Amino acid sequence: MSAEEPPTTTGAIALWSAPRSRSTAFLRMMMQRPGVVTLHEPFSHLADFGSTEVDGTAVHTEAELIAAILRLSRERLVFFKDTTDFHYPGVLADPRFLTEVRHTFIIRRPDEVIASHYALNPALTEPEIGFGRLRELFDAVAAESGSVPAVVDSDALLDDPEGTVRAYCERAGLDHRPQDLSWRAGAHDSWGRAQRWHVDAERSTGFVRSERSYPHTVANTPLLADYHRAQLPHYEALYRHRLVPAGAPRP
Repeated sequence: MSAEEPPTTTGAIALWSAPRSRSTAFLRMMMQRPGVVTLHEPFSHLADFGSTEVDGTAVHTEAELIAAILRLSRERLVFFKDTTDFHYPGVLADPRFLTEVRHTFIIRRPDEVIASHYALNPALTEPEIGFGRLRELFDAVAAESGSVPAVVDSDALLDDPEGTVRAYCERAGLDHRPQDLSWRAGAHDSWGRAQRWHVDAERSTGFVRSERSYPHTVANTPLLADYHRAQLPHYEALYRHRLVPAGAPRP
């Protein structure tokens, strides 16, 4: 965003991800920004629990949720992040939502995603890993809007937080605020129903790489290796469109 352009004060920005892709840490950064209404996984909470809340009002269908987000976005700047372990036919079928919201994406290497996801959910199915649904949503936004959505590579986010976030802000129409790259550790009330999925985010104070090991991986578990083969092409399709921070080698 250029210095001459005023900061965005209304509208809606979405960050979509496969589960376990560091999207909650990104949301935690956005919670630092004054004047931004943040929503934590409204669509997946609706699918999982039957309801979610927007600006103090409960909604019970995708159509109601879409309308609530658009309505609020006319008065405030709304940022929501959500995950594609569920399928969202209402989003995919709504041209207005696909074009009026600035849809952005964040990705993480699928071998890491699968090991982390399986550790929390041993009943994990291949579609729930989410890259296929993420690509479907990406393609729908690109087709409807006529432009390629921004894709954050979470490895680049850890390697160069300032540069990656700056590139994201330029694409999303946001002023760049380096002071938001650190925060206090702690949970947020909106994470309550899915708290066990956000332990790492609760402990975080910034975008810092932490090495984790898991007993079941794509290297030692045939089922997870099959999942990886199925999901990898979708990840690779999105990776080709990743943001490259200024000064970084071009892909």
